[in-house]
Amino acid sequence: MDKVRIGILGLGNMGTGHARYLIEGRVEGAVLAAVSDVRSERLELAAQEWGTELKLYSTAEELFYSGEVDGVLICTPHYDHPQQAAAALKAGLHVLIEKPAGVYTKQVREMNEAAARSNKVFGIMYNQRTNPLYAKLRDLITSGELGEVRRTNWIITNWYRSQSYYDSGGWRATWAGEGGGVLLNQDPHQLDLWQWTTGMMPKRVRAFCSFGKHRNIEVENDVTAYVEYENGATGVFVTSTFESPGTNRFEISGERGKIVIENDKMTFWRLRVSETEFNATFKGGFGQPECWKFEIPVSDGGNHMGITQDWVNAILHGTPLLAPGEEGIRGLELSNAMLLSTWTDGWVDLPINEDLFYEKLQEKILSSDKHKDANSYETLDVKGTH
Repeated sequence: MDKVRIGILGLGNMGTGHARYLIEGRVEGAVLAAVSDVRSERLELAAQEWGTELKLYSTAEELFYSGEVDGVLICTPHYDHPQQAAAALKAGLHVLIEKPAGVYTKQVREMNEAAARSNKVFGIMYNQRTNPLYAKLRDLITSGELGEVRRTNWIITNWYRSQSYYDSGGWRATWAGEGGGVLLNQDPHQLDLWQWTTGMMPKRVRAFCSFGKHRNIEVENDVTAYVEYENGATGVFVTSTFESPGTNRFEISGERGKIVIENDKMTFWRLRVSETEFNATFKGGFGQPECWKFEIPVSDGGNHMGITQDWVNAILHGTPLLAPGEEGIRGLELSNAMLLSTWTDGWVDLPINEDLFYEKLQEKILSSDKHKDANSYETLDVKGTH
């Protein structure tokens, strides 16, 4: 194989964006061979814009078994990702899914098991892993330059969404339509980066989520979560969709200093000696380790095309994936844990009780306005698929 024939499932904003750079030939070793969408008008527009040579399919199954593609990029609604990924893998196709991996970890774990059985290349569109800021942060932590991580703090409130945004689609911000709010829609990249850069998952979570705060919506749009790690470190994650202006600041404190990412810049306050060594040897009253401030130079980056290229390279050349699809469950587990902590009003240990989360989610789906609207959401069932 010298070219990977890619099919795109779902021609919404993300699917259309992926299609355009593939058609422009910006991913080496890849060609867009086919697209699929349940909406006939989207297929008609695709034919008009991209030409009649592109194969068009109205169902996922037709695309998967067409023989026209080697791999698929899945850009459908959240609930569909695990089911469709497993079906594509079973059909013998390589798979790249858009984030999030799914809505609940029980379903995503089944998808991961299907991937393990398939011997196919399975990736997830965590394009922020290609962002040099976070790649450098991961390097500074894993290399030991920061020392042992002692505290993480991420405040990301620059996701402003107006009521008109939520009203633009009946599926938006509903339990039945999307399965969650800011944690599932806006924050999957940050939840992934939080654990990926530090190399740590919390051992337990206590979160406080507000649902429909200052907005007429069903799902969470304001979250404050506190986490504890095995090594004694702690962390805080704060996010919302109604603050203007918002903030995006990621701060990591370690044994050898502090790193802050804010306004697309990285600053490293580096201690000349580790805090542990200073504390063991200092005999004065008040005092602190000598600290040097550095602006860490990084280049621009972090686009979707980079992950697609990485996936294609893995298919053609066997190179390791930057964002394996199996790792999508980690950020999702953090999201699920925060919601479950709020619903049960208590601490949640990781790994979470997946059956309990599923049970609580079904309660939300059954009470969802979207679920009650049979005319606009006829195919939903309470297992969370559509």
